[in-house]
Amino acid sequence: MSTARPSLAATHRDVTGKNVARLRREGKLPAVVYGHGVASTNVTVDGHEFDQLRRKTGPNSLVDLSIDGRKPSPVLVQAIQLHRVTQRALHADLFLVRMTEELTVDVPLVATGESEAVNTQGGTLLHPIEHVRVKALPDHLPQSISYDISPLATFDDVIRLKDLDIPTDVTLLTDPEEVVAKVLPPRVEEVVEAPAAEGEGPEGEAAEGAAEGSGDSSSGSAGAGGGSSES
Repeated sequence: MSTARPSLAATHRDVTGKNVARLRREGKLPAVVYGHGVASTNVTVDGHEFDQLRRKTGPNSLVDLSIDGRKPSPVLVQAIQLHRVTQRALHADLFLVRMTEELTVDVPLVATGESEAVNTQGGTLLHPIEHVRVKALPDHLPQSISYDISPLATFDDVIRLKDLDIPTDVTLLTDPEEVVAKVLPPRVEEVVEAPAAEGEGPEGEAAEGAAEGSGDSSSGSAGAGGGSSES
């Protein structure tokens, strides 16, 4: 495995609280560096350089961080606070790692290949989980774990976490029986035949004719009754 790591320069920061807004306007990103048994340090990094770093590295990539020009130390970008509209970084947490101490991280799962149950039977690919939790030394942390969905040939087939190729230097912490992928059959809508409208068909016509005859007779009776009343 290559030991080359991306680098980032930082400067010690005394400005805190709401005053960091001025630093952001100047193109600087406020950050904090911390680690086990190490006092946290407030720093700033170049905002543009940090954005470039995010685009070029994975979620579990180590970065060599130099503060005030001192000897670089490996850090893991533990968390990034983003602007809810622009998605630009507002603050970063940089975790100072020990290369001999294992770390626990979440690793994204990436599906590859094609499923016959999807392509020929109209099924829908379902990913019940999209990340797994693993433990490994800092320079062995995987950026992602890929798996092939071609075994999903029928709606009864499933891929479980235990079926994936996990690197031997990585310890899986998520339940290996967890379902990673399966295909749902297409949804079949039941066709309900609409009832015939009232008055339609031979029976309806007959009933309608009977109703009309009944109406004529009723009308005549009323006229007779009316004449009798008048007399």
